[in-house]
Amino acid sequence: MIKPDIAISNFTYDLPDERIAKYPLKNRDLSKLLVYKQGNIAQHQFPDIKTALPPKSMLVFNNTKVIRARLKLKKETGAEIEIFCLEPLAPAEVQMAFDSRETTTWKCIVGNARKWKAAPLKKHITINGDTIKLQLDKGEQLGDAYAITFTWDNQNYAFAELIEAIGLTPIPPYLNRETEAIDKDRYQTVYSDHKGSVAAPTAGLHFTEEILSDLNQKNHTLLNITLHVGAGTFKPVKSETIAAHDMHTEHFVIERNALEQLINHKDPTIAVGTTSVRTLESLYWYGVRLLNKLDISEGIQQWDPYNLPSNTSKKDALTALLAFMETNKILHLAGKTAIIIVPGYEFRMIDGLVTNFHQPQSTLLLLISAIVGDKWKDIYQYAMDNEFRFLSYGDSSLLLM
Repeated sequence: MIKPDIAISNFTYDLPDERIAKYPLKNRDLSKLLVYKQGNIAQHQFPDIKTALPPKSMLVFNNTKVIRARLKLKKETGAEIEIFCLEPLAPAEVQMAFDSRETTTWKCIVGNARKWKAAPLKKHITINGDTIKLQLDKGEQLGDAYAITFTWDNQNYAFAELIEAIGLTPIPPYLNRETEAIDKDRYQTVYSDHKGSVAAPTAGLHFTEEILSDLNQKNHTLLNITLHVGAGTFKPVKSETIAAHDMHTEHFVIERNALEQLINHKDPTIAVGTTSVRTLESLYWYGVRLLNKLDISEGIQQWDPYNLPSNTSKKDALTALLAFMETNKILHLAGKTAIIIVPGYEFRMIDGLVTNFHQPQSTLLLLISAIVGDKWKDIYQYAMDNEFRFLSYGDSSLLLM
């Protein structure tokens, strides 16, 4: 098995704490926009994106919605236990878990776990004047997480309503602050639609309804897909080389008509965010697996792109996937991917990327380097020299291949 042997130490830069945007700007579209095109770097304001894009571009957005995944509860002794819901285990499908009306089990990180031995945690929740008794039971340990079973006594309320009532928005750890009221709205894209993420697809935070309308008027195509962002997006690379790093798995959904649009679109395709890139490229590899009569039930594994046959055209790969959906009468494909994109990767699906500025020595920075090569250093130095704001609430960039 081929695993690119890339030293993560080559993908670092100095990021002072004061350059990390701790809060969003007053208005979403007040952010700066760095445009990289044909080796040139220029500074704009984000609303300029509608003219900076190649003509008739298709922008692919991730319309996932961040759930209020952080729950703070207290034992009878007064000890505070924090539960961070990562992904559903039973039912395993995200929407089914949210729609559960009596019980559901999730993989969760447990803060102060040593204080929670065996007795269940209990919480009374009031919604619309009704009091619901919620109970949490700690199950088996799953690496650095636990299986937590939630049960409640009122089937009129779904699990999604319970965590909406008592949960907190899970803002990134590098903000080094508690969740505040502003995060409920601003750590969510204006087009968010499908609940399931524990981190926002932050490249989309800059878009307003007005900018989306302007893009339509400029004859750009707007397409939605869904990838539920996991906490693994913040997982640091601790190994010396990327070959020893285990990539996290995330779940995505694409509708059949969206796949048809991807096949038929002949002009540039621009991903809005690294999550959209990972989903789009994974769709290609799904098609490759089908064409090579390989199982797709386990999704796309981390190193698939570096080991599968790679001479298939985008059209052939996507057409194979569409045929699979039609044969199986699937209107929307629910898949999963652990794809890792590093320098040397050959992109099949995109011609550019809208993205924020990422942490040093992260898999996201490796993805950026896969698009622009060593020019990432010039891009990030330009952003630093011109007082761009970094990370989730920071400024934006448009990187054209």
